[in-house]
Amino acid sequence: MSFLYDGLSSGPGALALLESPTGTGKTLSIICSALQWLVDHRNAAAARGSTTAAAAGGGGGDDDEPDWMRNFTPLPSEKPSTKKARPPAAARSKAQRRATDPEKSEGSEEAEDEEFLLEEYESDGEDGMWREAGKRPHCGSSSSESEEDGEEEEEEVTPKVYFTSRTHSQLSQFVGELKKTEFGRRLRTVCLGSRKNLCINKDVLKLGSANRINERCLELQKTKKSSKTKVEGDNRKVCQSKTSCGCPMIRKRSLHKEFKSEVSEQGALDIEDLAQLGKKIGTCPYYGARDMVRTADLVVLPYQSLLLKSARESLGLNLKNSVVIIDEAHNLADSLASMYNSKITSSQLKAILSHLEAYLNRFQSVLGAGNRRYIQTLTVLTRSFLQVLSSNQDDACTMTSMTMNQFLFSLDIDNINIVKLCQYVKESNIIHKVSGYANKLIINQDGVNHSSHQQQYDEGSSIASFQTLADFLRSLLNCNDNGRIIVARKKFSGQSEDAYLKFVMLCAEKIFSEVTNDAYAVILAGGTLQPIEETRLRLFPSFSPCDIKFFTCNHIVPPESILPIAVTRGPSGMAFDFSYSSRRSLTMIEELGRFLCNVVTIVPEGMVMFFASYEYERCVYDAWAASGMISKISKKKYVFREPKNSVDVDMTLNKYKEAIQSCNKCSRDTGITGALLLAVVGGKISEGINFSDGMGRCVVMVGLPYPSPSDVELTETIKHIENISNSVLVGDGNSSSSKYDDECKLQPGFDILRKCNKGGQEYYENLCMKAVNQSIGRAIRHVNDYAAMLLVDSRYAHTSSNRSSSCPTDKLPQWIKTRLTCAQNYGEVHRLLHQFFKLNKQMH
Repeated sequence: MSFLYDGLSSGPGALALLESPTGTGKTLSIICSALQWLVDHRNAAAARGSTTAAAAGGGGGDDDEPDWMRNFTPLPSEKPSTKKARPPAAARSKAQRRATDPEKSEGSEEAEDEEFLLEEYESDGEDGMWREAGKRPHCGSSSSESEEDGEEEEEEVTPKVYFTSRTHSQLSQFVGELKKTEFGRRLRTVCLGSRKNLCINKDVLKLGSANRINERCLELQKTKKSSKTKVEGDNRKVCQSKTSCGCPMIRKRSLHKEFKSEVSEQGALDIEDLAQLGKKIGTCPYYGARDMVRTADLVVLPYQSLLLKSARESLGLNLKNSVVIIDEAHNLADSLASMYNSKITSSQLKAILSHLEAYLNRFQSVLGAGNRRYIQTLTVLTRSFLQVLSSNQDDACTMTSMTMNQFLFSLDIDNINIVKLCQYVKESNIIHKVSGYANKLIINQDGVNHSSHQQQYDEGSSIASFQTLADFLRSLLNCNDNGRIIVARKKFSGQSEDAYLKFVMLCAEKIFSEVTNDAYAVILAGGTLQPIEETRLRLFPSFSPCDIKFFTCNHIVPPESILPIAVTRGPSGMAFDFSYSSRRSLTMIEELGRFLCNVVTIVPEGMVMFFASYEYERCVYDAWAASGMISKISKKKYVFREPKNSVDVDMTLNKYKEAIQSCNKCSRDTGITGALLLAVVGGKISEGINFSDGMGRCVVMVGLPYPSPSDVELTETIKHIENISNSVLVGDGNSSSSKYDDECKLQPGFDILRKCNKGGQEYYENLCMKAVNQSIGRAIRHVNDYAAMLLVDSRYAHTSSNRSSSCPTDKLPQWIKTRLTCAQNYGEVHRLLHQFFKLNKQMH
């Protein structure tokens, strides 16, 4: 707490890293130190403001404001459109048709299609728009009624603290800890979540996927107007229009105010609390929480809401002079880059192309020049993307990587103004109009028996495809060096996967600089943040190492409560080697099975075993099932497997937990002492699930889970990091990187890794060991917990005395590394495990 408080007090531009293992009180320490600093900082600023005012003779006006209020830079106000509004395109097209064919009735097919016709679009000016855009209409009462209520935009409270983490459950845990302190009642807190978590409209929620819920929510908010006209004395007509919203949960502003009032009174509420309160009052908690951001002291929100620039702008987040705290920051650079990735498949492109052609064919004669030009441009681009994905030769390279400029020039589309095209897609209603018309055609083709649910699905998938195209087009606006375009072509023979285009963001440091440049201070927190140098290079290379404050602490569990062992050999004496070339050997898999059959007889309650991939887990399980190993293991432990679909993970975990609890009650009757869960590194279980107490008395890590170096995206990332590292290390001697040169040779055939001097190779190794640390760290969650950690591979026992090679265990957390034992044979492992569980059973 002292470290964090001092870091924040060191002034604007502060950057601090706080490494504290789970169970050591990290969350509560962050809350108490950061929020106390916030209170003290405001009090000091207010005192300085009062002193200044007194010295000036107590004058009024802006002099009464404290410094932090005077320094606050408000968001720029929206300038009203000065362009002359034109009549809707639908009205003009009606008039045109009446003039050319007066006998046509309005009840004809042409009249029915008018709802899909786009408003006129002009792009002569810099903004490319004829109407004000970008503001969400406030649903509810009329504008005149709002004015009578005296409702004005509330003043922004600053500085404030933004706390972000990866998952909603982690945010809920944070709010739970906040409630234990006086700050939960003293400061105004708002928790932001996704529409999927906060929406209370049952008709929208039943759509299922987050994308379709988002689209439907925005569609329901389209303003519906009913105008009244009155004539004033000078014969000037004035229109008064009332607005209403299609979603019943947003219509009543009085309920919206009641929701905000209730949240303020109740103090800190998590996402579930907000959803329940919204249901109780009958108003939307998603927008209710968003509208409270300006007046909040503490904003709790998920990663994407804070780190995505588009999300910050949409939510109206102002990071100026505020503190940003990012939890679970161990993979922040990769998480940040992946948020800006975009991918579109050939099937999506084909659907978009057919929809655009059908729309253009139907409305070309009545569309304005602007709309027609942009739709034709979208059609040309979509055709070009499809063309680059088609391969005429079966032996053609199926996966290639290009820079931005190479991609644009190869498709001969470098002369297209993609900036204006993206603006058109964003500001016009092209996505919904084309998708709506396509949906109508599908309904007409399939007849009246087409179910309403299927209709919604077709339109939803069409909108999602268009949105994916819009995201990919925005990616093309990046600088040439910011990322790469991956072109994955489909061969004519075999290969069931869809061909695709994917933009891969490489420059996480440029994205993160938008946060560090604005914020007063940035804090990165996590259980394992090392190696710090890699984090610095990838997120804030402009900071020198001495500018970054770093704090780390040991775990609070006593040494006798953990037992990490490097297991080098199995029961028959075979050396464990789960490298890529050896791990599929049946003799190796059988030796692992024999090892597990022995271990399950010693370990009480729950065991979790991690594999490098779903594919390898299936390979091992199938081999064990065929040889009868699973039957032997099942006599001591119920066996569960991590499902590939993350939706089913919770159900599997509940069954796993119930099996352990049932064994604690009646193990003497059945002989079964607990359960075994076969899990995958990088899956949901390895990242965000706690296996405290009996849920995880032993964690087994099979092999070293290096990612496949043949992955094109990984290769591009490694090359990018190697370039950054080399540019920073210019002038350094070769001695510091010699071990990495030799180590590359341990991976034959990996050309890129073999060429790496330091940065790229170390990043590849760090990816592996960060995954190991995350997985084995699932077991110890509090001071009275205890667990064994078995690292099964002879490579874990390599010593680092020979500097020509590095030992993977050097990258283990300090609290595990200091207790690590390298067992020379299985007998030693068996003895250590037996003593460990016997001792801890007596102590606990």
